Amino acid sequence: MTKHTREQKIEIYHKRKSGVSISVLSKQYRINKSNIKYLVKLIDFKGEDILRKGKNRYYSPELKLEIINKVLIDKKSTYQTAIEYGLTSEGILRNWIKSYKENGYTIVEKRKGRSPTMKKVTKPINPNDKDAIIKAKDEEILRLKAENEYLKKLRAVIQSRKGQQPKTK
Repeated sequence: MTKHTREQKIEIYHKRKSGVSISVLSKQYRINKSNIKYLVKLIDFKGEDILRKGKNRYYSPELKLEIINKVLIDKKSTYQTAIEYGLTSEGILRNWIKSYKENGYTIVEKRKGRSPTMKKVTKPINPNDKDAIIKAKDEEILRLKAENEYLKKLRAVIQSRKGQQPKTK
């Protein structure tokens, strides 16, 4: 479904209520028929104020868990539960449930923003802890071996490219 403004969604709702068929609205606004049905039910149940203004909504992990439990434990339908809680689409709830099951029945929040580009600062190793020293050395050896392999492959690619270029004199 393409993004539509709040005003367009309200317009779709009023047109549907005035008798315009879902098929016509679907073609006119390029929206799936099921999404139009969901939008109409949502506004009927929660009112026009449920349509967001500006920023995306934030759903806390506790609220997500409560909503997911309504579906999984109380055996409520995803459609009705999504409308009851005023979710923008039923698909959001389905994605939450899928993620919840894939992550071992725990809620995982997506991190916002870019991942940090700077390396993490490692703690200094206690010189008396021989196991920690050995582990650090093993990790360094593995990193250096991987770096070495990468450089060998890079050199091979460069050599093959030099061999393919026509020689000019």
